[in-house]
Amino acid sequence: MQAFYSDRFVLPLPPGHRFPMEKYQMLRDRLTQEIPQVRMLQAPEATAGELAMAHDPAYIQAIADGSVDAKILREIGFPWSPAMAARARRSVGGTLAAGRAAMREGVAANLAGGTHHSYAHKGGGFCVFNDMAVTARVLQAEWSRRHGSHAAPLQVAIIDLDVHQGNGTASIFRNDASVFTLSLHGDKNFPFRKEDSDLDIALPDGCGDGDYLAALENALLDLEGRFSPGVVLYLAGADPHEGDRLGRLKISYDGLQARDRRVFDWCFRRGLPCVFAMGGGYGSDIATTVQVQRNTYAIAVEYWQRWATTAGAASALQYSA
Repeated sequence: MQAFYSDRFVLPLPPGHRFPMEKYQMLRDRLTQEIPQVRMLQAPEATAGELAMAHDPAYIQAIADGSVDAKILREIGFPWSPAMAARARRSVGGTLAAGRAAMREGVAANLAGGTHHSYAHKGGGFCVFNDMAVTARVLQAEWSRRHGSHAAPLQVAIIDLDVHQGNGTASIFRNDASVFTLSLHGDKNFPFRKEDSDLDIALPDGCGDGDYLAALENALLDLEGRFSPGVVLYLAGADPHEGDRLGRLKISYDGLQARDRRVFDWCFRRGLPCVFAMGGGYGSDIATTVQVQRNTYAIAVEYWQRWATTAGAASALQYSA
């Protein structure tokens, strides 16, 4: 299974900064040592043209040259530097590369990404550019070029299971009927001003496995009743875990594994390629976040192998970048 990573995902930050940059390298090391079916590939940088599929050109340029407004930088939460700008482009490029791979092979991943708080014109919440939005738009454009202007557009479902609402994603696709945004998140958690996704499920503080999985099941039923996707972008956040210092939910390792299995199985049974990114994770012990993410990859590999050995599912893949 193709997974995209770069050492440049780990951005040097000021002492005491609360973002756990080390989690990316820790996850890479665990996957390399424990799950040999994961093929680690270099995440490329997204181009300015690719970013412009979902972002304002002026904002893209401001991030590139450091002229971004100080207020927006405070909302993002990272100090600007050339390395910060390059990391942001590479985080998007990793998800886009994984999206192209998933369209060919069924399942693929980015070890970073999930930057769902970024709007078209600004970032926020440790998110500079919105990788899910860019990937959705680029895959749609490439699908149209391959199949012709008279073919039905590629329908994209974004299943966002980070504990924080995907406000930026919801805003970008507010008036786009070809993309369905689903967000299952903590009601009282960041962002405190929510946007309207196509489907929002707000969970109370302290929500446990049973209620969480029931909410997910209802959300998938609702999604299927309202939309017919051709590909799924899955934001597999680790921050619903009970050990997360920002999550406010009480989901166990077993509960999150059941969540991941349900999403991958839902996609597989419908012949839907699935690209996933890791999103948030702020464990009091960062090893717990990495464990959640490692478990996601172990389950994803199972379904990638099923795609490889199931002719019927494989025949559904008609995409070439």
